[in-house]
Amino acid sequence: MSPRQADSHDAPAVRRATPGDAPQVARLLYDFNTEFDEPTPDVETLEGRYADLIRNREMIVLLIGDGPDGFAQLRFRPWVHTAGLASYLEELYVVPDLRGNGLGRALLEAAMETARAEGADYMDLGTSETDEAARHLYESAGFTNREGGPDGPVMLFYEREL
Repeated sequence: MSPRQADSHDAPAVRRATPGDAPQVARLLYDFNTEFDEPTPDVETLEGRYADLIRNREMIVLLIGDGPDGFAQLRFRPWVHTAGLASYLEELYVVPDLRGNGLGRALLEAAMETARAEGADYMDLGTSETDEAARHLYESAGFTNREGGPDGPVMLFYEREL
């Protein structure tokens, strides 16, 4: 099933980005990284990378709204725990002025539907401890950061540049 289409009572439709959407996606990621004081390549560099990655099906980017007003970015990998793929929700962003209107939830639901349609049976993601809105969204959709259930130890996500 493809990402759900909105009706008059839902958030705007979610659609899959094409290489031609690379300038808009690059701008959204640049704004996202800048908002949270994360290092980021410039928009032109991001644009070229997005165009190539989307064209080569190395990632799937979902867009919401005509602006677009937000995006979700997915990657997939095989793994040993199941025959299906693992999906990684690499990015999810809604422009600040439109937050709290269900766009993030619509993107998250569309990302999960898209991942299932691509053969994934697992999704992971990372977010900042201080991003309470994102944590609430993910937890309300059934994601957990507890190993082995609600009373298990907190799972931590680590990263570093190489």
